[in-house]
Amino acid sequence: MTAPVLPSVRIQAEDFDLAAEMARVAAGRKDIGAIVTFSGLCRDEAGALAALELEHYPGMAEAEIGRIAMEAMARWPLQGLTAIHRYGKVRPGENIVLVIAASAHRQAAFEAASFLMDYLKSRAPFWKKEHRVDGTQGAWIDAKEADERATARWDRTSPLDRKA
Repeated sequence: MTAPVLPSVRIQAEDFDLAAEMARVAAGRKDIGAIVTFSGLCRDEAGALAALELEHYPGMAEAEIGRIAMEAMARWPLQGLTAIHRYGKVRPGENIVLVIAASAHRQAAFEAASFLMDYLKSRAPFWKKEHRVDGTQGAWIDAKEADERATARWDRTSPLDRKA
């Protein structure tokens, strides 16, 4: 029997390697039947964005993401869960966030990854500011209403309630 694992949560300035992170989650595990990944990239906003600046409150951000990841581990039968979020200036085309969920079966992995990503988008304590190609800076960006709606769906039902 394989020992239970705790989620891995990292907030870092440096980029991450998707293949290496997937290999880390699966290492030595023969009980994993599905690995779902989500990698969020910085968009160029139709050529107007030079960089996206991401700031966080060290300690608080890790704790909040860790809390959300532990909730995902409690809701779904997972063999692994990783959340990596970058901070600093991220250029268009570069990685911002990575979520990896591993489970014996695909549905749990899909739902856990979606749950964690929805919460990262709306509740993780990060602040985003645009740096435009023309040299100007945009305002700090708030969470979008669509992100809040996506998160709200997890508050209304448990995984067992959703059979659709």
